[in-house]
Amino acid sequence: MLFSFYYTEKIALLMRKKDPIYETIEDVVATNNTDYVNAVINDTTIVPGINGLQVNVDKSFQKMKSFGAFNKYYLIFDQIKPEISLEDNKDKIITSGNPKKRSISFLIEDNNKIKEYFEKNNIQGSILIKNETFQRDSKLEQINIDHKKYKETENLLDSIKQNKNICILNNYNESLCRKNKKYLIKPSLELNQYNIASIKNKIDSGSIIYIKESAKLEDVQILLKQVSYKGLAIEPLSDLILETNSK
Repeated sequence: MLFSFYYTEKIALLMRKKDPIYETIEDVVATNNTDYVNAVINDTTIVPGINGLQVNVDKSFQKMKSFGAFNKYYLIFDQIKPEISLEDNKDKIITSGNPKKRSISFLIEDNNKIKEYFEKNNIQGSILIKNETFQRDSKLEQINIDHKKYKETENLLDSIKQNKNICILNNYNESLCRKNKKYLIKPSLELNQYNIASIKNKIDSGSIIYIKESAKLEDVQILLKQVSYKGLAIEPLSDLILETNSK
């Protein structure tokens, strides 16, 4: 029985490999696989990498066989972890997203006017919250910065499955964040009420832009135009630092 089962499997595999759809998938593997991008470590800081993508021939075949034809849009990929990865170096401080993503992120301090502008215009952003400013129905990603009621705020985020395990470093929370194995973030740019002229031309792919409570909405709008001019996408911070390849 074991021999028969083994023999049957071998025959099925041989027949599958002779199927025109299977053969076509194998032919396009080399041109559709994507190499991973290693994270870049510089002393205590890190820029996250990007996973590679490898065509899963068998799963792709099973999906296309049900349609009866090859279609590259139905290729199924496996994520290939970088050799140097953020996930193995969570003790390092993230200073930007990977520039190959062509994306940036905004971190919004407690400024209702700017927060409402982002929500009204469906602009992605991450709002920095404390226990008393947590909102169950927030349209923006919420990040805990409450060092006094840290655990209570973590529980609130857990309750809506929105805890991204991100920590925005400051003068008093680093040891707490390291203890809880958070992703450690140091923004690359900071907008306050005075410095729009000095930072607007510094925006680049991967920038993490911290919008202070004192920042003016009109200055944020200038930054948004600059982001659009440079052809950059806006993502929540958790997506910007994620190494998953979304091809």
